Amino acid sequence: MSTQRAAVVSRAGEPPRVGDRAVPVAGEGELRVAVTAAPITPLDLLCASGTSYFGVPACPYVPGVQGVGLLEDGTPVWFPTDAGMKPGDGSMAEHAVVPADGVAPLPPDVDHRLVAALGLSAVAAWHALTDRGGLTAGEQVLVLGAGGVVGQAAIQVAKLHGARRVVAAARSTAAQERAHRAGADAVVAIHPDDDVTALARRLGDACDGPVDLVLDPVFGMPVAAALRTLCVGGRLVNLGSAAAETAPLDSATLRSRSLRVLGYTNNELSPAQKARTLSEIATHAAAGRLRVAYEEVPLEAATDAWQRQATGTVPGRIVLTI
Repeated sequence: MSTQRAAVVSRAGEPPRVGDRAVPVAGEGELRVAVTAAPITPLDLLCASGTSYFGVPACPYVPGVQGVGLLEDGTPVWFPTDAGMKPGDGSMAEHAVVPADGVAPLPPDVDHRLVAALGLSAVAAWHALTDRGGLTAGEQVLVLGAGGVVGQAAIQVAKLHGARRVVAAARSTAAQERAHRAGADAVVAIHPDDDVTALARRLGDACDGPVDLVLDPVFGMPVAAALRTLCVGGRLVNLGSAAAETAPLDSATLRSRSLRVLGYTNNELSPAQKARTLSEIATHAAAGRLRVAYEEVPLEAATDAWQRQATGTVPGRIVLTI
């Protein structure tokens, strides 16, 4: 039996350790990918914790819900996995076996590490803005949590779809700088002692009139403030709860402006839809129109990288390279 190097979670709640693992064999309807880059995502951390709604994962297993690599004929691809959600191994290894219908072909000259960093976070930003949020050219967009991968991608995706102005909001100075680099027209700082009224006032001052669409991966107090910037009939799309699971929304704001508060999840998409969108995202990335901050770390350093990503202090997404 041939073996490969892989990051392996032996027990739920513990970080993976790098060791030897059997090389997977592709079955009917599957493809084997020689992995080149695998991101450490919040979903990876959640699944491995054993506290997610997927339940305790079947251990030992190789984590990694997505990755980038090469097919046997040399074709570069992005791929998703069910690692941590269902029994089986994921992307944080030298090879992965994945269903053929979820694989997305990539441009030959694209940076595999960048595509891995963008991944499903960029897919979420894309569909939350365009499909769920109904973004149209000429609208003004407000992006919360703008220093994260979803937020950075959303700023650029909104511009690619014709937004006339994108205002960003973020907590840390580093996150605000990432939002600036992503192309935000204005960046608003969120302070630890902010209340809804104070933040709503600063957001409104940074906007050029009422906002048409808010992209929200944070919820909590910031989303209540963002609602007050919306125009009559404005939309807010929530796709995360990084700040809090609940928010102090007030009925008067919702009713007086006939606002629409919408939820989004990538689970609505079929594997083929995710693959098509990822291929389009990769095309923009290859052309230099779509970038996010990431840190490259070799697979052998996966344990330390995993623990640093879990602290939330990493300046961007960590991408393991193989």
